[in-house]
Amino acid sequence: MERVLLSHGGGGTMMEKLIEEVFAKAFNNEYIDAMEDAALILGNLTFTTDSFTVKPLFFPGGDIGKLAVCGTVNDASMRGAKPLFLTSAFIIEEGFSLEELRKIVESMEDTAKKAGVKIVAGDTKVVEKGSVDKVFINTSGIGMVYEGANVSIKNARPGDVVLISGTIGDHGMAIMSAREELQFDPPILSDVSPLNKMIEKLMTLGKAVKVLRDPTRGGVAEVLYEISKMSGVGIKIYEDKLPVKESVKSACDLMGFDFLHLANEGKLIAVVDRKYAEEALEIMKSDKYGKDAAIIGEVNDSKLVTINTVYGTSRIIDRPIGELLPRIC
Repeated sequence: MERVLLSHGGGGTMMEKLIEEVFAKAFNNEYIDAMEDAALILGNLTFTTDSFTVKPLFFPGGDIGKLAVCGTVNDASMRGAKPLFLTSAFIIEEGFSLEELRKIVESMEDTAKKAGVKIVAGDTKVVEKGSVDKVFINTSGIGMVYEGANVSIKNARPGDVVLISGTIGDHGMAIMSAREELQFDPPILSDVSPLNKMIEKLMTLGKAVKVLRDPTRGGVAEVLYEISKMSGVGIKIYEDKLPVKESVKSACDLMGFDFLHLANEGKLIAVVDRKYAEEALEIMKSDKYGKDAAIIGEVNDSKLVTINTVYGTSRIIDRPIGELLPRIC
């Protein structure tokens, strides 16, 4: 009998197979088939849902509450939409600290205020000790598409330019350092942050912004493969253009990780019409969460995802099978 494995929940090929063979097959409809971060419903509304099981609950740069709000705000924005309302549901283990629960809830409310969204409904369940690991949170979000926007993972075309809003792999390595009690100098902090205000500025470019995607589980590599598959295109990126903190790069070298596979929780990848690429870059850099933004590649017709290395060679980027570290978000 086949069993669900941790790697089925970590992004990459195993998660894609699970979704296609179990969930998409059963829930077959035009919204599921689109395979977007948020469903486009009733013409101009986006709807998304996500669950958060991160371990540890509190990590350098954030906590599960901040992560839950930012993750859903960002997903609700990835169709070129303004997120408006969230719901939150808690599954809490009997015996969990009320002090820690209050900290998580306060963090959620503080993050929601900063993002300009309201948490308007919720649910609470308590289960027997050992039935859940402390606390899991589900959040859902509704947003409204900006006028003139047409953002979809199917919209990339040869000649378009690929941008990223900041440094790669910060969240994944922050969770790793917290979980394994590793010390880095300077400390590696999670990038968890709401990106909706940056997206609002980007959407002044209208249909020139073709694809938006946040590279969470599976990292940048997985998002590039998703865009390539859904748009029927190839993508080439340049190693010397990738923004990566030296501390993250050194940690990856030490532990044998590829930072392109590490999760990010405060970055977005944008595919933009070439004529507007520099303008999009300046918009990203003008936002406090985009100061390290960069143009990292371009779309072509090869149907391959490749990287031009600093050594002057080109290679196909490995697609992640599953997340390097389970329970990253």
